[in-house]
Amino acid sequence: MRRNRLGRTDLTVSAVCLGTMTFGEQNTEAEGHAQLDRALAHGIDFIDTAELYSIPPRPETQGRTEEIVGSWMAARGNRDKVILATKVCGRSDMSWFRDDGARCRLTRAQIDEAVFKSLKRLKTDYIDLYQVHWPERMVSTFGSNPTIWTDPEIKPDETAIEESLAALQEHVTAGRIRHIGLSNESAWGTMRWLRAAEVAGAARVVSVQNAYNLVNRTYEVAMAEVSIREDVGLLAYSPLGQGYLTGKYLGGARPAGARTTLFNRGQRYETPNTEEAIAAYCALAADLGVTPATLALAFVASRSFVASTIIGATKMAQLEEDLAAFDFVITPEIAKKIDAIHLKYPNSAP
Repeated sequence: MRRNRLGRTDLTVSAVCLGTMTFGEQNTEAEGHAQLDRALAHGIDFIDTAELYSIPPRPETQGRTEEIVGSWMAARGNRDKVILATKVCGRSDMSWFRDDGARCRLTRAQIDEAVFKSLKRLKTDYIDLYQVHWPERMVSTFGSNPTIWTDPEIKPDETAIEESLAALQEHVTAGRIRHIGLSNESAWGTMRWLRAAEVAGAARVVSVQNAYNLVNRTYEVAMAEVSIREDVGLLAYSPLGQGYLTGKYLGGARPAGARTTLFNRGQRYETPNTEEAIAAYCALAADLGVTPATLALAFVASRSFVASTIIGATKMAQLEEDLAAFDFVITPEIAKKIDAIHLKYPNSAP
């Protein structure tokens, strides 16, 4: 398994990361443990979760994924073999995360509460990478890299990045957090976090976890240069576009047990021209003699600014297919064919 350095630290992570957001909803604890065992055996030691999970977010399952990851590490006694990433919620009207029923904000008090709760659920005394799941400020669109700009409302109670960073820095100093990262962030936001760290002499963000896939390459517009020049690597989530890039939803198909079938949360990938783009990528994969999933995953992993590609599965067979995909090489000739489709259907599902 290839390894990449995280930011400007001495920490290296596997080039593939196991996402766990289905644990506790679509996957049982036993199934989650089996996936974690298989990933670790394959050389994947980078595990990503969040206080938000399971997905879809709801009070009944909030924190359950962290609990499952925690029970696995406790049962296996392998905390020292795992690079563990989790996240704190950004600004939200969801009110079930905090004991006092407050809506989520990135204030010092809320960050403190979130960190200690995650540590308890994960059954550990430190987190390798603690990420801001999405910004405190209102943004044009979730993911912070819109193709069509919408003026966001500027809230008077917005928590300053400097305050959030200072709160996180206290946990870094105490040893509860080793490194901090961002998620669903823009180039402006990332550079503000970097500048705040420089001014305060605080921990520098080492990564950004944003969506990136064949039908959403918005990261390349501004963020890729930030990643390369500032050493803030992309942890690419949704490399399969919530499963849409496997082709299983083409023609309106809704396979039993699939996430969109169960939860109707696939609107991001049901936009104009996305079906046509996915069909074109599926046809290219067939010409190359590989599955659409293999083409999609290998493409993401081939990008110079990607530190790790986050994969997720609900079935072991899906996980096995995903793991095998990273042996496929995107040659310059294949990259040109991918780019030709992208130019015809650019960023149809940002």
